[in-house]
Amino acid sequence: MGTGMSTGTGTGQTVTVYGASGHTGRFVVAELRDRGFVPILAGRDAAKLREPAVSAPGLEARPASVDDPASLDRALAGADAVINCAGPFALTAAPVIEAALRAGIPYVDVAAEIEANADTFTHFADRARAAGAVIVPAMAFYGGLGDLLTTAAMGDWTTADEATIAYGLSGWHPTPGTRVAGTVSRERRAGRRVRFTNGRLEYHDAEPTVLKWPFPAPMGTRQVIGEFTMADVVTIPSHLSIPEVRTHMTTEAAGDLSSPDTPAPSATDETGRSDQTFTVEAVVRSGDTERRAVATGQDIYAVTAPLAAEATARILTGRTHTTGVASAGHIFDAADFLRALAPHITFDVAAPSES
Repeated sequence: MGTGMSTGTGTGQTVTVYGASGHTGRFVVAELRDRGFVPILAGRDAAKLREPAVSAPGLEARPASVDDPASLDRALAGADAVINCAGPFALTAAPVIEAALRAGIPYVDVAAEIEANADTFTHFADRARAAGAVIVPAMAFYGGLGDLLTTAAMGDWTTADEATIAYGLSGWHPTPGTRVAGTVSRERRAGRRVRFTNGRLEYHDAEPTVLKWPFPAPMGTRQVIGEFTMADVVTIPSHLSIPEVRTHMTTEAAGDLSSPDTPAPSATDETGRSDQTFTVEAVVRSGDTERRAVATGQDIYAVTAPLAAEATARILTGRTHTTGVASAGHIFDAADFLRALAPHITFDVAAPSES
């Protein structure tokens, strides 16, 4: 997963990857190595950490369980940062954050779970700020990318009336981890749906609507499930004054996710990426004026790796705007960050238009 980027090289710094043997974790380990970091492989299953696909020559494996704080302390000992790739994050985020606070190192995770991300802001914001610690949740395709795009689209605006993030996925073959996290989230909200409206999260039983969204070429107009709510409803309102935040999902991807028969992703190139492609468009509206930003790329799980690795590199080199618990768009220069993700992601900001 070579990046070809000259920024953010690790120069031998160590990063513990918790959940290193999982689907996304393996992409993160490879990306960190490409950038000159030395990953420390951590996770619950010692045997999986030793598999050749994960444990490249010279990488240390440190098995650790979230219900054993001492094992987490050993997994983070001597590391410069930790990236948590182990879902469901409702179970792993708090214990690994606690271990990062004890170790005095930055914490980044790739959580897409709405409630788990909300918990991180609720439970750790004050402590992290007081300690001058850096905790970046949802630094992934869901939550992180949408927040960066929305922040970039805002430009010099400090408020907007609404933000919409439309996910144009060619399809969605979920990993086992995605399915487990989805089950945990549904149980936490008792099967209800969630949206961000009137400045707050709201749980409801209304049926989803089907809309048409005019994605940029070559995707074009597609049917989407309206208010197919993702982690952006936590990350964006955490720092932007936008009372209405909604996310849409192409019907093909939503159907794949809901079907129990959809297989897990399968590799179609030497880096392990699937053939899934995506176009994500963020549109912010203030009055009659709209601003938008768009990102395109391949494989939502694979592209999470450069998102998380770039975040870690910027934190460790002081290219940040704040401390405490902060989303991607708050702590980083959003447009600069997105441009740095080339060639993994193609990013563009459109000129403002009248809605």
